[in-house]
Amino acid sequence: MRRGHWLLLLTLLLLGGGWVWLRPGPRTSFVNFPPNARGDWVAFGDSLTQGYGANEGGDYPNQLAKRLRVKIRNLGVSGHTTADGLARLDQAVQLQPRVVLLCLGGNDALRGVSPETTFANLGTMVDRLHQAGAFVVLLGVRGAGLSDKNARRFEQLAKSKRVLLVPNILDGILFTPSLMADQIHPNDSGYAKIAERLEAALLPLAQKL
Repeated sequence: MRRGHWLLLLTLLLLGGGWVWLRPGPRTSFVNFPPNARGDWVAFGDSLTQGYGANEGGDYPNQLAKRLRVKIRNLGVSGHTTADGLARLDQAVQLQPRVVLLCLGGNDALRGVSPETTFANLGTMVDRLHQAGAFVVLLGVRGAGLSDKNARRFEQLAKSKRVLLVPNILDGILFTPSLMADQIHPNDSGYAKIAERLEAALLPLAQKL
């Protein structure tokens, strides 16, 4: 084969390999994709997961379950911090969930818990859920203050733990009166927006979950 043909072939191979490497690939990007566990999905968190401010059935796990046609167990407890979540994580692990929607950290910010403690707790929870075979979806929540100092920390955690991140889950909902039940919690319509956001992130992966 002529030298020019070799160069052309090498270029095509490099371009092809580069395209595969650069293209987002869920099979290689996330831990436990597909999940090793075979239980129901679990939504694990605080009042945003429990559905505080919503009518019965208006919480985001219930609305998301209908959209994706899966069963989601709601393990949200109003007022819980990441430390509280860590203390009761076995409740979720014992269910052997194949997917866990993890949404904690808002109450930490409200109570002045240091970000280092918050994200260390979240990291420990992710590790334990991974050990149990679950695919973890991390829901980002804003930090206290005018600027969202949590955003980069959530991105770093998601990258280091290789989990799917849905950032700033209340973006466009918080401070929108028609979507809020009070200053902190969404109403049914607000939770529907969260479910819609999660559906968009999960649909490309749904067949493997």
